[in-house]
Amino acid sequence: MNRSSILVLIALALGAMAAPASAQTMQKYVTPDGKTVYSDRPIPGARLVDEIAPPPPVDPKAAAAAQARAKENTEKANASAAKRAESGASAQQRDDAAAALARAKANLEKGKEPLPGERTGLAGGGSRLNDAYWARQRANEKAVQDAEARLRQQK
Repeated sequence: MNRSSILVLIALALGAMAAPASAQTMQKYVTPDGKTVYSDRPIPGARLVDEIAPPPPVDPKAAAAAQARAKENTEKANASAAKRAESGASAQQRDDAAAALARAKANLEKGKEPLPGERTGLAGGGSRLNDAYWARQRANEKAVQDAEARLRQQK
């Protein structure tokens, strides 16, 4: 006999032994000390409580259909989760953009009062706002415009 025919015979023998083993009924016993034991053979001194029938054989077509449905449901759940995560991220981005706009507007409002060093004294008395003040005002206005543009982009 060649090697492949020996392997085929072994496989057939194992398959033949597995079929009766899967079809055996199980019994539930209670021993005299109160322990519950499940066995396919009688337990000496134990009381038989119940017999458990083997499950029905699996229909390969039904198993394949169930597996296909499970895969489809998993794919749908993953797509739904990804969509929720994406919408949550965009909602977070909108919230961040709105908060940035609020901060920029508050800085613009607070920034109207000149800071030390942003006034230049005049020869005749008094003072005027210097270039540093106006540069800061332009920077604050640009920050508001940029924040408004980011918020519009998120909507």
